[in-house]
Amino acid sequence: MMTLAGLLVALAVGLTGVGGGVLMTPILILGFGMQPAAAVGTALLFVTVVKLLAAPVYVVRRQVDYRAAGLLLLGGLPGAAAGVLVHRWFAHGNLRSTVLALVGLTIVTLALVQMCRWVRCRAVTENGRGRRGWLSWIGLAIGVEVGFSSAGAGALGNLALMNCTRAAPAVIVGTDLVFGLALAAAAGSLHFSAGHVDSDALRQLCLGGIPGALAGAWMATFLPSRPFRAALTLLMFGLGSRLLWEGVRSFAR
Repeated sequence: MMTLAGLLVALAVGLTGVGGGVLMTPILILGFGMQPAAAVGTALLFVTVVKLLAAPVYVVRRQVDYRAAGLLLLGGLPGAAAGVLVHRWFAHGNLRSTVLALVGLTIVTLALVQMCRWVRCRAVTENGRGRRGWLSWIGLAIGVEVGFSSAGAGALGNLALMNCTRAAPAVIVGTDLVFGLALAAAAGSLHFSAGHVDSDALRQLCLGGIPGALAGAWMATFLPSRPFRAALTLLMFGLGSRLLWEGVRSFAR
């Protein structure tokens, strides 16, 4: 089952650029009973493997804005380190309920942001010029989110690129994959050093994730990503709501 989960999540990442940590973390917690800290660290390293396979497809097609990716990483990398430190503090304080609630709230918020993006899609495309200076600051906030919860690089990175650049949709996906790859690798390495990774689970996830990522990137060449993004957003909202509820309910016990 874990291999199948890896296959499906990787397929979504390769096809849309969204759905790595934001789907895998709640699946590991809710579906497989993994502790939040281990789920976040494992999800980040899984996302690193998946995006390492999917990103070169966009690089070969020259669908990456390296300047925009660099600006995002300028703030994103120190932000990720800060997010990991905050997560460690919560984990050492045995605040499992708080972590569950915050991770769930993060995912629900990302889903709502995606829904708002559907409404504003046309306006964003028309007014995205001249805002690249904001990318580093936005990347800092995204980095904190990714380091703490493993979620945010795909959904928020896409939104930032749509708002701050005039890049084509395929370039936005490719740029965000490169940004998310570097961010997940950095944050995942820090979580690994803290012992927040389940190596056996990661191995099983990668057995499905490797073919899933390659298949998703190939399917992206001829399938429209918009319907899949809509379905993923609804799934994100459902999983995030469940995590939030579990965290809130634990407080009452």
